[in-house]
Amino acid sequence: MNAWQLIGVGLVLLFGVFGVLVPGIPGPLVVWAGLLWWATAERSALAWSVLMAGTAVLLVNQVLKWLLPTRNVREAGAPYRTLVLAGVAGIAGFFVVPVVGCPLGALGGLYALERVRLGSHGDAWASTRTVLRAVGLSVLVELFACLLVVGTWVGAVLAG
Repeated sequence: MNAWQLIGVGLVLLFGVFGVLVPGIPGPLVVWAGLLWWATAERSALAWSVLMAGTAVLLVNQVLKWLLPTRNVREAGAPYRTLVLAGVAGIAGFFVVPVVGCPLGALGGLYALERVRLGSHGDAWASTRTVLRAVGLSVLVELFACLLVVGTWVGAVLAG
């Protein structure tokens, strides 16, 4: 694999890591695709081992990502209908105020729905914070998994 291809793979992996933080970009899938590109072009035992290990890490990430937040969101008591409507508010916010409107709309929608459901500012804010922590934990787990895979790739490229 030549230097330009390695730079291209590195940029795809970097885009995938940033995709974890940007709504709408499937970060782990992009990281995995970059790893697959590298392994198929490299065709070495090390490359295939890194691809298999990266695939395993990203699959475990998907399981953890869906298991961890569910528990915390249920503790907050926020019904899934509220979460779906907050997501819709985030999508609408994206079109009202491009890019930053998405998290602002989702947060505002979540708080407003919890305020209507619970009745008081204190309870609504506590529920909103708990939901945000649950979603934040999901993002951190996904970011850690992608960084672990990218770090393994960097180590394999340097070793190889």
